[in-house]
Amino acid sequence: MHQPDYRDHLRNGWEFPWVYLHAIKDYTDMAAHLEAAPGSKAVVNFSPILLEQIEDYESQLNAWRKEATPPGDPLLAALEAAVFPADVEHRLALVKTCLRANRKRMIEPFRPYRRLAQIAELVMHDTHAGAYINNQYLADLVTWYHLAWMGETVRRTDERVRQLSEQGSGFTLHQRRTLLQCIAEQIGSVRTRYRKLADEGRVELSTTPYAHPIVPLLLDFRSAREAQPGARLPVLEAYPGGAARAAWHIEHGLAIFERFFGRRPRGCWPSEGSVSAATLDLLDAAGFGWAATGEAVLRNSLHRSGHGAGDANALYAAYRRPGARLGLFARDDTLSDLIGFTFADWHADDAVAELVRRLEIIADHTRSSPGAVVSIIMDGENAWEYYPNNGYFFLSALYRRLSEHPRIRLCTFSEALDAAAPRELPHLTAGSWVHGTFSTWIGDEDKNRAWEILSEAKRVHDECLQLGDFDPHRRDRLARQLAVCEGSDWFWWFGGYNPAQTVSDFERLFRLHLANLYEMLGREPPQQLTRILSHGSGAPLLGGVIRPGAPPVSA
Repeated sequence: MHQPDYRDHLRNGWEFPWVYLHAIKDYTDMAAHLEAAPGSKAVVNFSPILLEQIEDYESQLNAWRKEATPPGDPLLAALEAAVFPADVEHRLALVKTCLRANRKRMIEPFRPYRRLAQIAELVMHDTHAGAYINNQYLADLVTWYHLAWMGETVRRTDERVRQLSEQGSGFTLHQRRTLLQCIAEQIGSVRTRYRKLADEGRVELSTTPYAHPIVPLLLDFRSAREAQPGARLPVLEAYPGGAARAAWHIEHGLAIFERFFGRRPRGCWPSEGSVSAATLDLLDAAGFGWAATGEAVLRNSLHRSGHGAGDANALYAAYRRPGARLGLFARDDTLSDLIGFTFADWHADDAVAELVRRLEIIADHTRSSPGAVVSIIMDGENAWEYYPNNGYFFLSALYRRLSEHPRIRLCTFSEALDAAAPRELPHLTAGSWVHGTFSTWIGDEDKNRAWEILSEAKRVHDECLQLGDFDPHRRDRLARQLAVCEGSDWFWWFGGYNPAQTVSDFERLFRLHLANLYEMLGREPPQQLTRILSHGSGAPLLGGVIRPGAPPVSA
């Protein structure tokens, strides 16, 4: 589970609502599926920057319930607003926002929402028609947007949501605020539900370095050439002070996770499964018991070492580097990508049967291998809105079938480590889950330029801290703002192969975070931050998630 930081820390505002929307849809649904299958087991990874934002939403909504303080998020504020904006520009902006959902799975199934979207499309093509958008239309549209984003398990069990959906239109202010109350309850339940599942041993909770950075690149840009020798790198030899920053992300991330869940995690999903020998050394020193990465990383590592490269079952084991305590697991790309990219268009029963069939074949082939383990590792948010009913039928059947299967046992990574000694991995080739390289985050001209701009901001940050008399609170605030700029998501979206609207959103947010860092340092942001860094032109496939078999980014 991960979302980058959508907060404007200088103005105490929110740029995008994706954290709370995924919380009420995906985080609540996943908890419900695990709760409903007593024999289920899963590892659920939360990035600390996501947990911080969930905490912020908890605070916003607690203040709204206790003191009637409007939520800080503008979309939540619109849901509970007694008065909508009067000017056409702001009304059209709200209409546009309330269309940002999967058309096939989240708009079309609901007839009232589908009609509202059809009207919205007419208005968006003729801005003069915006003057005819009345308040009831806005009330209905913003209500349906949140109803469509509500988790399927909530839609099936919460009477308030069911009644609003059946009513279809003419929503009152009281009803909108009732829906906001439901949203507040769902967001507030994320912490308690996953804690309870962890207490019961049904879930192992793991984490990621604080702001989801690509740690190997913070440590050494040249790690990109281990799997891709011809990769073009930024002009700078290295990110300034990258080792200290990587350690900060790990330490601060652990502190945030422990504050939220009341426990320290044993495991770590390094951002995007990105690992290098130096990265694993840091995680080992931090006390983690296991980490996980992509299948191609393991394949590259075994090939380079000549150790087990010809073993057809090499993927189905835990590994450990010589002298290390940290266990390492590798993602089964085929099975993970079937769920993430293929099964959404299958009948749920057929998809589950196919997955179980493939697992049974692996079980047959690894019968003589003690502790054989299949690692299915997925994005916790982006796949499900492409499934009917947010994956409800697929996930319900999947956990039921697997928890009852006589030969396949669901387990956590810690349990897998405890069950069998890891194999030795003499060499590790740095890479990520995407193609086994770092080409999604470095090598492209736009990505490299972004690293150079970030590196310059880091140099100015270090210079100001050395010369200035900053108190501990301000230093901490600056460290966190810098960390946000170091997150992986901005680099993911740079490049012409990505959809233009999403690139625009994320590159603007990257520039905003960097400009805020300069302002917090008391420096004027450089002129280059006023210019767009990257333009996308690709087709929006699964929200920009890379499909299996897609060509790597040219470098």
